[in-house]
Amino acid sequence: MATPVSSLLEEVSREHFPHPPATPEEINAFEHRMGWKLDPDLRAFYLHCNGAELIERLPDTPYRILPLSKIVRARVAIYSEDDNKWGPASVYALCDVQDGNYVLVDVARQENGRYPLFDGDHEAWPDPAYCKQVASSFSEFLEQVLRTRRSLYWLGK
Repeated sequence: MATPVSSLLEEVSREHFPHPPATPEEINAFEHRMGWKLDPDLRAFYLHCNGAELIERLPDTPYRILPLSKIVRARVAIYSEDDNKWGPASVYALCDVQDGNYVLVDVARQENGRYPLFDGDHEAWPDPAYCKQVASSFSEFLEQVLRTRRSLYWLGK
């Protein structure tokens, strides 16, 4: 059974390196600027902490969940170009996993009211044969990171 997001957030606060929370006004401004709404898991996370480093502090953290101000389209994060040839406009970089790679969120798709997350390997993006789904929701992703404490857990490293 999945761990409630509230328990995961408490663990982030206890054992990791969260940033101060986003205000409801900051979330509203983000959603207005981006043209999409945070799903319930992401909203809970950003109201709890506006970004976080998991496992270790920068520069050694294997997971840097970006603050709202740093979330951009995947194609901009990976290729520094906002062009359809570099992937769909609906996919955003959510978590920096080092070396130009990201965990991505696709806001054009939802599963059970949650956005799925994908591997954003900069050498393979946007090829769906290589950039597989890593979690069906942000809370599933967060739980896997907290349980495995391994970088790129979905690759079995």
